[in-house]
Amino acid sequence: MDRNVFASDNASGLCPAAWAALQDANSSGCQLSYGEDPFTKEACELIREQFDCDAQVFFVFNGTAANSLALASICQGHHAVVCHEQSHVMTDECGAPGLFTGGAMLHGCRGPRAKLTPAIVQGAVSGRRDLHASKPRALSLTQATEFGTVYSIEELNALTACAHEEGLKVHMDGARFAHALAHLQVAPADMTWRAGVDILSLGLAKLGAGLGEAVVIFDHALADEFGNRCKHAAQLASKMRLITAPWCGLLRDRTWRTLAQEVNQRTLDLRQRLSEVPGVELLYPTEANAVFARFPSTVNRAMHAQGWHYYELAGIGDSRLMCSWATRLEDLDAFLTDLHALS
Repeated sequence: MDRNVFASDNASGLCPAAWAALQDANSSGCQLSYGEDPFTKEACELIREQFDCDAQVFFVFNGTAANSLALASICQGHHAVVCHEQSHVMTDECGAPGLFTGGAMLHGCRGPRAKLTPAIVQGAVSGRRDLHASKPRALSLTQATEFGTVYSIEELNALTACAHEEGLKVHMDGARFAHALAHLQVAPADMTWRAGVDILSLGLAKLGAGLGEAVVIFDHALADEFGNRCKHAAQLASKMRLITAPWCGLLRDRTWRTLAQEVNQRTLDLRQRLSEVPGVELLYPTEANAVFARFPSTVNRAMHAQGWHYYELAGIGDSRLMCSWATRLEDLDAFLTDLHALS
């Protein structure tokens, strides 16, 4: 039994569709470098097709690069990025957005369930506007959020309208974009450019791809010299096909969307079974592939002692359990058996 299965959706390997596509690319003979190969071209075309627009698409090695370079296409050093105080760009990028923007400030705002509202954004941009303050230039939204919640289309429309009225461009951190899409049951376009998003960091690594994240640019003005940004930031892969081929495997036949629906359902199954355990308090709605729960501290210690790995977030028993394509019913059975024995 794999007791790392709930630690992170990064803990799983490549899903079968991604692995098969990578093997195809590896056996395809010599291909042109730096994204001139047929696999990268196909991945870009599949993204454009499924987002129903002529977006500009660039691949980088990871989400930190995608978020930081996307924000750098909007901001300079004297600008500010409005984001949630619990967003990944605020808490987990080790200052990379500031590095690649040349010093732009991150303005972290507090909002319920890791979400922002137009009123919160308005409050963030309505403060000082003199030359001594960083000028708000970008709004960064996380979909799904760090707490596993999802912005509705109505919420996105309201936020982007507020941002654009204030002269801000809108960036979306979509590391778990597919899970949010599966929850809302809408088209990718409805959750991005039709809702007013200007640039998207699109991740599939947590869904079963390997390396890589795509920067999908809907506002073509932001794509100007973006390829140069990637090269300057050491984010241009020479053997790009080994990054993009697994994306082809997931994007073909819309496998990524089917897989996200299956993972979301498995996560809801986990939540339901946790709700039946005495002493377990569920936190936040489960709208993507994470369940947040509060266990007694003695239970956490005992579960970790038995080899189960999952993150404790607040030091008071708050815990996060993630599901991935690799999470099986047998994993839920084993985890819940051990948990019930301690309750």
